[in-house]
Amino acid sequence: MNKYRSHNCNELRKTDIGNKIVLSGWINKKRDHGNLLFIDLRDNYGITQCIIDKDNSNFVKLEKIQLETVININGKVIDRKKDTINKEIETGEIEVVIENFNILGTCKELPMPVFSDQEYAEEIRLKYRFLDLRRKKIHENIILRSKVISFIRNEMSKLGFLEFQTPILTSSSPEGARDFLVPSRLNPGKFYALPQAPQQFKQLIMVSGFDKYFQIAPCFRDEDARADRSPGEFYQLDLEMSFVEQDDIFKVVEKLLVNTFKKFSKKKLMFEKFPKNFLRRFIIKIW
Repeated sequence: MNKYRSHNCNELRKTDIGNKIVLSGWINKKRDHGNLLFIDLRDNYGITQCIIDKDNSNFVKLEKIQLETVININGKVIDRKKDTINKEIETGEIEVVIENFNILGTCKELPMPVFSDQEYAEEIRLKYRFLDLRRKKIHENIILRSKVISFIRNEMSKLGFLEFQTPILTSSSPEGARDFLVPSRLNPGKFYALPQAPQQFKQLIMVSGFDKYFQIAPCFRDEDARADRSPGEFYQLDLEMSFVEQDDIFKVVEKLLVNTFKKFSKKKLMFEKFPKNFLRRFIIKIW
């Protein structure tokens, strides 16, 4: 327990009933029932329903408070009645009676509500990206991305690969798009290029005798946006192996992708073995 919280907003259960707790988070929703005010408090982990009675001196202050205000509350965990249990959240069997609170961060009226999954114009979402990232669907997507990358790193390590970080400021190299250029402060009129891919560096790693390399690599390409990437930049799993044939590459990528989709997708895989003939024709066509 520290000054700001004893638990996160997805942690309290029926075993905590009767305990004094401290929570911190954003006000996700408010429901005013006249004599009773309900507040859904949200943090990175989930939501806890908090309540305050009109007899509490803090009732009026909380009643007027703006959504997405960051607060710290002290309270007591109580049981919910059976007809008020919320099965959609993991803390749905309990609620917290607010005894007192502190405002940690205020905000004005929002340009877009956070608790709604309603679609908004891309210009609004990008301008207020910090709000967009608070929305449940987007927030969960970012967490999923982090988990997928961590899983891939672990799987690559199990397969005997070493992770490297290659330079970002480099010289221009011929690739499939235009480079992004960065002017040099110490050498006026000279420019660095942002790498379109770590191609040259990973080949140097192979020449140096490291055998198996991988990187979650940032790639910068001055090209139009595509359906699968942002305009200008994207990340890719980049790998290289020494003393191998095409089938050896297939085996590594096949195992990695099958394990990743099994871990994170609820859908059934159509097949667990790559259709090799199709892949060979596809690769030959590309090259």
